[in-house]
Amino acid sequence: MAVVDVLIPTCGRKTGLAMVLASLLGQTFTDWDLTISDQTPDDGYYLDSIEIQTAVRALEWHGHRVTLHRHLPRQGMAEQRHFLLEQSRAPYVHYLDDDVLLAPQVMERMLQVLTTERCGFVGCPATGLDYLHDVRPYQQHIELWNGPVRPEPFAPYRIPVPRHKINNAANPLHLERKLAANGAVIRYKVAWVGGANVLYDRNKLLSVGGFSFWDRLPPEHAGEEVVAQYLLIRKYGGCGILPSGTYHLGLPTAVADRRRNATELFADLIAEYHVEPAGPVEPLPPRRVRLVRDAQRIRQHLYRIKGVTHGKH
Repeated sequence: MAVVDVLIPTCGRKTGLAMVLASLLGQTFTDWDLTISDQTPDDGYYLDSIEIQTAVRALEWHGHRVTLHRHLPRQGMAEQRHFLLEQSRAPYVHYLDDDVLLAPQVMERMLQVLTTERCGFVGCPATGLDYLHDVRPYQQHIELWNGPVRPEPFAPYRIPVPRHKINNAANPLHLERKLAANGAVIRYKVAWVGGANVLYDRNKLLSVGGFSFWDRLPPEHAGEEVVAQYLLIRKYGGCGILPSGTYHLGLPTAVADRRRNATELFADLIAEYHVEPAGPVEPLPPRRVRLVRDAQRIRQHLYRIKGVTHGKH
């Protein structure tokens, strides 16, 4: 059994998947196996294409076990991630979307931080390189972990939502240049890390339910990794790291309809899985909590009455 199971959901992105597999081949950390779950319609099926099969054979030649699944019908991203998690056996699971490119040391850095901190997850936000010259200092407030990563007692209406702006555009690269230019690995506090590249402690993820909530949502939904990360931050803590080394390919989103968001289940899942901090907590500053609570109430109200959605960039 490998140390890490890399789990890739894919649908309609042959070129993207081929690029992801090529970047996996170049990783400096090598003790991992790969599972791919494909939900591409039959008329566009590509796992048997020469591009993908060549990449798979190269990975196998280098000692990685590769498993390909045809997983239909589509029942939403939460169900797709749940299916992949059920296939895993490794102590760590690395969810990797089919539209990112990884620098060679990304997996090694992520695993080193996760095993050192013993938190729920470590994520690397995907940079949009087409935004490289769009510098946004107003979105680059970053809260660093100066001590060990600890649980943060997030609750509904008390989530530090503004932290998510670090994920936007090319903010990770601009922050990396300022904070990690000497090669140091920077750990920072997150509300969530975009789902393209996140490494989880598998047992910790299962302890908060994993993605078993999938059947409470319609097939068209978003936010499944966000709510899982909320729960893990609350119980075990989680962090983002720089350098990110993760580059978004700029392909169209696979989730066009975002009117339903898995974060609406957060309160119910806290109660259902008894998600309480597993150790000393990192409290949110009182004034910030109050402001975030008010903002979150407004956001939830708008979702209820108008179905408002918020774009990434």
